[in-house]
Amino acid sequence: MQDLLIYLILGLSIGVMSGFFGIGGGFILTPTLILMGFAPVIAIATSLLYTVATSLSGVVAHFRLKNIKWETSIIIGISGILATQLAHPFVIFLGRYQLENTVIPLMYLALILYFSISILVSKPPSKEQTNTKTKYAYVKIVLIGLFAGFVSTALGVGGGFIIVPLLMGVLAFQPKYAVGTSLLSVFMIVVAGFTTYASTVELDFAVIGSLIIGALVGGQLGAKVTKVYEDKQVKHFLAGLYIATGVSLVFKLFHLDFFGLLILFTYCLYMLLHFLHHTVKIRLKEKEVG
Repeated sequence: MQDLLIYLILGLSIGVMSGFFGIGGGFILTPTLILMGFAPVIAIATSLLYTVATSLSGVVAHFRLKNIKWETSIIIGISGILATQLAHPFVIFLGRYQLENTVIPLMYLALILYFSISILVSKPPSKEQTNTKTKYAYVKIVLIGLFAGFVSTALGVGGGFIIVPLLMGVLAFQPKYAVGTSLLSVFMIVVAGFTTYASTVELDFAVIGSLIIGALVGGQLGAKVTKVYEDKQVKHFLAGLYIATGVSLVFKLFHLDFFGLLILFTYCLYMLLHFLHHTVKIRLKEKEVG
């Protein structure tokens, strides 16, 4: 019972960040589960099922906020679904030759390094949402979907941690639209990705259920918090999350799992406390004005 409470709190915390960043939650959950001792394939499958719930919760919240660009999201989702069918055999191959404990963390590190840098150096988009309907733009959207779909199923992430920075950097989406659009694409991709694992791994559904219950509440809270932060702040928080996750995985590679978990936990706790403080501060100001 105590263990399930820990997973409930973990699901809630990651759910808040999922709704805030549009990352689906798997980006944080998969390395966390690996650091907690889960086998990589089990961590990936668990994370994908969890991400189905977090992304759906986030989609509902961002639909209400009108942050979803439907055409872009559906194209990315369909492209991503196609790519998921290539990623599962790749993960099974790694497991067969006992390479997953090295290759998967290294893949994470490479992507984290690239996206944390790209977020920090990207130029701010214009106030008006750019969504040019050209063939070249559609090619970019399809490539984003293919890349996100493969990485989603290979690493057990929703793909949002790839889609969000690419939408901002390649297609000049404002962060709130990148988050909302990403979540719908992520939902489509992770449903397809999880089905490729469902029949080949044994999962602890009590743990997953606890994670999902927390996620359903956290996703709604995280989406609402986006309204009280500026775009620049969202980008810096996201880059910091990538860096903290990357550092934690470096510790994992050197078998220092506890220190990796400590770093990731500390940064996530800092973000949650910042969200709480900033939200309360804004609400008090609104009451004073009202």
